[in-house]
Amino acid sequence: MLDLSAKRIVVTGGAGFLGKQVVEQLVRSGADAEKITVPRSRDFDLTTLEACQKVAANCDIIIHLAAHVGGIGLNREKPAELFYDNLMMGTQLIHSAYQAGVEKFVCVGTICAYPKFTPVPFKEDDLWNGYPEETNAPYGVAKKALLVQLQAYRQQYGFDGIYLLPVNLYGPEDNFNPDSSHVIPALIRKVYEAQQRGDKQLPAWGDGSPTREFLYSTDAARGIVMATQAYESSEPVNLGTNAEISIRNLVETICELMGFEGEIVWQTDKPNGQPRRCLDTTRAKEAFGFVAETDFRQGLKNTIEWYRQHAD
Repeated sequence: MLDLSAKRIVVTGGAGFLGKQVVEQLVRSGADAEKITVPRSRDFDLTTLEACQKVAANCDIIIHLAAHVGGIGLNREKPAELFYDNLMMGTQLIHSAYQAGVEKFVCVGTICAYPKFTPVPFKEDDLWNGYPEETNAPYGVAKKALLVQLQAYRQQYGFDGIYLLPVNLYGPEDNFNPDSSHVIPALIRKVYEAQQRGDKQLPAWGDGSPTREFLYSTDAARGIVMATQAYESSEPVNLGTNAEISIRNLVETICELMGFEGEIVWQTDKPNGQPRRCLDTTRAKEAFGFVAETDFRQGLKNTIEWYRQHAD
């Protein structure tokens, strides 16, 4: 078990939705808050080598969470930006960390890296058995390239880099911007605004048939820190709950929890995205003892409550 107490730790994206939770979990696990650095995007453009070199200097551990990311809409609108930004941030930061002698690099990848038609539940060994779902493939491929880089750097240089694959995250302080948010915050905002207007109908993308798995942000952060301390293999690791829910069921559940009684209108001309997503979480449990703890309905209630308090 890696002792964090004296480690100088950099958390890219540490001011974000997941990053704040990771910083909190690091401190809970013994890290010195004074030794944790969170580089801000306004000061460090991580798509540039110079910024990556500055961030990697004089630290022991880097946890790379920073990403240009969003839902289906953003993936369709800006595939080139999502590919370039995520590839450049990750590959230059990994190389800079290796050159600077960083002790451990923790790369947080994406569920979008899996092939479109992956047998459910997704096992890490299936990662290369096909091309990702088209709408988010540029983002997924860019992030998956970082796994190859870390494995190559471990093989040639003995560089200790690990790669984690969290499923879709949700929780308080998520991104609720309709232009770039993921499905749960997007739905919560959509239902809230429909209620404010007194709408009798709620439009929802697709036909409701795809399934998704969701991991509460606090659980994800705990898993990332557990892996930082106890995982040292080149093999990627899923972080999830091993439970899936259909989009139809999800929309109905959010409407129920928020008290929306109008009609859900499925926009079948809009894309569904990947047909099914559910992770095999055996490796995380066996390798470093991670099991998700937050009940899904309770997690949704917490997220809805946070949004209602901050919506205005």
